Amino acid sequence: MTLPIRIGTRGSPLALVQANLVAGALRAVHGLDEAEIEIVAIRTSGDRIQDRPLAEVGGKALWTKELDRALIAGETDLSVHSMKDVESLRPDALVIAAMLPRADPRDRLIGADRIADLARAAVVGTSSPRRAAQLLHLRPDLRIVPIRGNVATRLAKLAAGEVDATLLAAAGLDRLGHAEIGFAIPVDTMLPASAQGAVGIECRSGDARMAQMCVAINHSTTSLCVSAERALLAALGGSCHSPAAALAVEDGDILLRVEILSEDGRERVQRSARFAPSDQERPCTLAQDLLAGASPALRALFAG
Repeated sequence: MTLPIRIGTRGSPLALVQANLVAGALRAVHGLDEAEIEIVAIRTSGDRIQDRPLAEVGGKALWTKELDRALIAGETDLSVHSMKDVESLRPDALVIAAMLPRADPRDRLIGADRIADLARAAVVGTSSPRRAAQLLHLRPDLRIVPIRGNVATRLAKLAAGEVDATLLAAAGLDRLGHAEIGFAIPVDTMLPASAQGAVGIECRSGDARMAQMCVAINHSTTSLCVSAERALLAALGGSCHSPAAALAVEDGDILLRVEILSEDGRERVQRSARFAPSDQERPCTLAQDLLAGASPALRALFAG
């Protein structure tokens, strides 16, 4: 193994915090010093394109394709991802080797203490089809407008009065030292995005030594739950335009709760299943059950 280990990451403040969490975990487990791990910040298309929702210009690949290219080319040894931003189907040349312990998976509402407290016809900024559909299901009167940028940028737009409220992932706020910001929405009210709160570490498929190093910091419960959520999302099909939410918890078995919605929030189909962690087919059959319970119009959103 050549040192230093080069960790590829996006250059946003949150991405750098997450990359340093991975570096710290590797140092602690393997006895590495500061000089033996290097953080390599890579500017992604998702960072460059700030004027349009990602679903309109390429979806989740805009967060990963430059990191993938650098890793496959051998310019980096690992990539660190927010798992909710990683496509369900990955290149064969790469493998998710480990995940850190999952942080709070919930969304936080910023601008009001509860969704019910938002003024009638309040303007809520979000570019997430899932969050938009869930909000409209709960409050059809709300006006949803797109908002992009990192956490600081979105908070600044809220402070400037461009929107009345916005939603951010609790995990990101916590990792940036903003645990006091916003109201954590219960998952019974708004189910989070698949893999929200999870940090994944990816390496080249043929790099057995690096994979072994990553396995030593893997949090098995997080990996089991996030893998189930991602398998369900892959089985649903669809695209970044398709509003879907999923959350798995482990208590010996896996309890997987899921929902799909129409873009305007008027239709919502919810299901849940409990199954053994070894049952890799159950997320797929649960996806089929969801689609079977949906209207033709809703199913069409997941036909991709």
